[in-house]
Amino acid sequence: MRPFAIAGLQLKVSGRRSNLEHITDRIEMVMHLYPWVQMVVVSELATFGGWTGHAMPLPGEVEEHYQRLAARHGIWLLPGSLYEQTDTGIYNTTPVINPEGTVITRYRKMFPFMPYETGVESGTEFCVFDIPDIGRFGVSICYDMWFPETSRTLASMGVEVLLHPTLTPTMDRDVELSIARATAVINQMFVVDINGINDGGNGRSIMVAPTGDVLYEAGSHEELLPIEIDLDRVRRSREVGLKGLGQPLKSFRDRKVDFDVYTRGSATTAYLDTLGSLEKMARGSKAGIGFGQHHPHTLPPIPDQQTTPVPADSETNGPVA
Repeated sequence: MRPFAIAGLQLKVSGRRSNLEHITDRIEMVMHLYPWVQMVVVSELATFGGWTGHAMPLPGEVEEHYQRLAARHGIWLLPGSLYEQTDTGIYNTTPVINPEGTVITRYRKMFPFMPYETGVESGTEFCVFDIPDIGRFGVSICYDMWFPETSRTLASMGVEVLLHPTLTPTMDRDVELSIARATAVINQMFVVDINGINDGGNGRSIMVAPTGDVLYEAGSHEELLPIEIDLDRVRRSREVGLKGLGQPLKSFRDRKVDFDVYTRGSATTAYLDTLGSLEKMARGSKAGIGFGQHHPHTLPPIPDQQTTPVPADSETNGPVA
C-alpha cells in the first residue's frame, strides 16, 4: 500500500472581502480533528474571490502566511489559487507548499474561463511534483479539466493524483462532476476536485478513484473532507485495466494515429475557424449573431482522408464497436 491522507476544504467564500482568516481557521480545525491528514486542498480563488482587483505579486505576504501555516502543521498545502500580478499580466496561480513551508512550484491556469475570466493570461507549463515514498501529483484548475489534453498530458507524465481547485457557482456543475469521473477513469488516476460555496461556488466537491468510483461527493454546504487514498490502486489499474478490462493509457501509448487537430491551421481544424470570436453573449443575441462576419452554416470541405472498409460483426452484420 501507498496510503496518503488528503483533506479538501469546501468553504464559504466571499467575493467582496478577504477570506484569509476563515481559511486559516478551517485549516486549524481540520488538523485538530484529523491530525493524520498529510495534505490540505482549498478551492480556486478562495482567499479573495474571483476579482482581479486583488491580484498581487508572488511571492508575497499572503503566500508567506500559508507557508507558515503549512510548516506549523507539517502538511502539504494547496491554498486554492490567487490572482498573480506580473509584468506580463495577471495569472490564476496555485502555489504548492511542502511540509517545511517551502513553495516548491506554482501552477498557472492554462484555460481561464473565457469569455468570463477576462483580463487573465493563460499559463503554459504543466505542474507535476513528487512526494517521496508516496507518488506523483499534478495540478490543474477548474476550466482546465474541460480540455482532456491537460489531464492526458499529466497522466502521460506519470501523475497518479490530480489536485483540482475549482470555483463553479453555475448550473454546469453537474456536467463537471461527469467530467471529473471521466478524467479519473480514462487516465486511471485519483481526481480531487474541490469547489467552494456562496461566492466561491455551489459546492458538490468530488473525490474520484482511478476506476471512476466516487469516493465522496459533498453537498452544497460547508464541509471538511478528509480521506485516505491508496496510490497502489493507480498502479494496479494501469497494469491490469479498469476492473480487469480496458487499459486506455497503454492503448494511447501504442496508438497508430497522430492527431492533426493539434496542428494549428491544418485542414482538420478549419471548421473551428467558422465559430466566430470568443466573446460574452449580449442581451437579445443568439449564437452566430453579432459575433463578426462569419457564416456558421457554410462548412469547409471535409479534409482528404484515407478510408478502409468497416468490418461487420458476424452475428449482427453491423459495424464492430
